[in-house]
Amino acid sequence: MTPEHLPICIVGGGLGGLTLARVLTANGIDTVVLEAEPSRHSRVQGGMLDIHAESGQSALRTAGLHDSFRTLVHPGGEAMRIVDRSGTVLRDEADPGTFDRPEIDRGQLRDLLLDALPAATIRWGQKVTGAEPIDSATGRHLVQLADGRSYTTDLLIGADGAWSRIRPLVSDARPAYAGICFLEVDLHDADRRHPAEAAMMGGGMLFALDGDLGVLGHREADGSLHVYVGHRCAEDWIDTIDFADTATARTTVSKMLDGWHPALRGMIEHADGPIIPRRINALPVGHSWPHTPGVTLLGDAAHLMSPFAGEGANLAMLDGAEFGRAIVASPDDLEQAVASYQEALFPRSAAAAQDSADSLELIFAADAPHGLARAFAAAAPA
Repeated sequence: MTPEHLPICIVGGGLGGLTLARVLTANGIDTVVLEAEPSRHSRVQGGMLDIHAESGQSALRTAGLHDSFRTLVHPGGEAMRIVDRSGTVLRDEADPGTFDRPEIDRGQLRDLLLDALPAATIRWGQKVTGAEPIDSATGRHLVQLADGRSYTTDLLIGADGAWSRIRPLVSDARPAYAGICFLEVDLHDADRRHPAEAAMMGGGMLFALDGDLGVLGHREADGSLHVYVGHRCAEDWIDTIDFADTATARTTVSKMLDGWHPALRGMIEHADGPIIPRRINALPVGHSWPHTPGVTLLGDAAHLMSPFAGEGANLAMLDGAEFGRAIVASPDDLEQAVASYQEALFPRSAAAAQDSADSLELIFAADAPHGLARAFAAAAPA
């Protein structure tokens, strides 16, 4: 059977891929997004995101969705607090109300993008296992699915995240361990059920730090607390804890916080549900690739970085919006659109990746949290 041909094929229905699809379809350019998840509601999409004026919000304006976005932001979510292990507050910033980095639930943002697309744009339950060039002159590729089906496409965009199946077409780079593990928990209905922990968290983001250990988190729009214990450790450290045994894992992690303020320890001891371990990985700073006919990358597939500058989702959306603009400007010359997009992408993502790497070092420095507090103080308006 001859594979179906898709002129433009986006692999991955995350924020970056959906932003690109929205810009294209809004300008009358057909595209298809292949998404491995079986449906839009098959899993929880994660916690809060701060959407930056110069990147994520710019992308939403390009996509014609900024006004709708404003109705979904979490009031007060830009507040930020830095404390030491004893709970002593070193810096406490209220939400400035400037809308520079408002917070929004990731799931709501994804729904906003999905609802703005024609239903036929997303093909759910289509897990891409790989792709290969079939015509080097035109850049046409064959895309293979896990169920044995395949497609051909003139333009293949890898928006499929950290472990992209499309990246090997343009680059040999693979994400490497960044030296930090996250242990992730939630506390639901926090003001009523966990008032001490809620008071410590404050209204927005919390950094509670002590050298190579930290309790980081933010207040969700639904009143829950989303918390990460961050630990600078060997890559195999996570394997020494049986996270399937929630009670034992919770005791082990709580012991790591001996001597910390009870409300900070309580974010682990009183957590609802299991502890989810995550290794933080990143691509090399400055990751790029030579122009390859018919294929490119965006988002984490292109520039996976640590989360400590808050740039990942913002850059993915900006990638999608800027690439979409390039295609709209050159719909009959997709290679020119790819070249124009990549020319701006590489320096932009390199700068953000370096900022993220530098922020990781600052947050988990030997003098933490004092260096971070000084950095925020220095950046504050006079």
